[in-house]
Amino acid sequence: MDGDRLYTIGEVARRTGLPVKTIRFYSDSGVLPPSGRTRSGYRLYDLAAVVRLDLVRTLRELGVDLATIRRVLAREITVSEVAAAHAKALDAQIRTLRLRRAVLRAVAGRGSNEEELELMRKLVHLSDEERRRIIADFLDEMFEGLDVNPEFAAKMRAGVPELPDDPTPEQVEAWVELAELVQDPGFRRRIREMMEHQARMRDRIRVPDNFMELADLIRERVEAARASGTAPESPEADAVVDELAAAYAEAYGETDGPEFRRTLLENLRIGTDSRAERYWQLIGVINGWPEIPTLTPFFEWFIRALEARV
Repeated sequence: MDGDRLYTIGEVARRTGLPVKTIRFYSDSGVLPPSGRTRSGYRLYDLAAVVRLDLVRTLRELGVDLATIRRVLAREITVSEVAAAHAKALDAQIRTLRLRRAVLRAVAGRGSNEEELELMRKLVHLSDEERRRIIADFLDEMFEGLDVNPEFAAKMRAGVPELPDDPTPEQVEAWVELAELVQDPGFRRRIREMMEHQARMRDRIRVPDNFMELADLIRERVEAARASGTAPESPEADAVVDELAAAYAEAYGETDGPEFRRTLLENLRIGTDSRAERYWQLIGVINGWPEIPTLTPFFEWFIRALEARV
């Protein structure tokens, strides 16, 4: 194109590949004022106008509105500032689309009904802060009015579910299940009972540093006992109970005996609940933690064995 020549709207359309109707709309909108007119009043455009039109087209294809384009052309804001703002907006749109995709995949996998679909939609579209608030409010109610061990409370509050920007269907399902769980009255009563017991025993109960080692020991010994057909009430279980009780006594800095075993039994009864375990497993799925094994059946066996002997 000649830098000094003026071009008709038809020539500009052929040069840019844009419809005449679109170029006329931009002209009427003030985004692409004509560089001149023919004697008959037809619009003419110079090379600078064509370059300007290329910029307008590019910005429009990126989703920039005409009002913002006018500000760019008037040099009120820079192209880089517009790009940064729209990149941020696109990030939000992409995140929303990913969430929608995860919800749809979860719905397809679960065969969800309309009510569950609506629940999923509402929960995943909450902000991160709103999702954290659901768990924080739950814990606030569980701890309300109780003088619990600060370290224990801190560990409970540290387990905050953080749904990623691109969640898997499993993470969406886990979040929905978690939200339903913390709103279940029966679950709330059970967790409150645990918190009240912890508050009553706060000076006598602490989570031993080797808690996971104890849990693994219980799983290994009980798994072997169950595999051999040993019932928790049977004499054959004596050796298992003695070993596990002694391991707990050592972890707590106590001496194994009838009194210690009564206290241990009470603590295990209160603290063992499949739904409480599921609570942490769901948070683990949402946060992408390593899989948290199911240990409740092994603790239940140990509880029955202690009950038969205390």
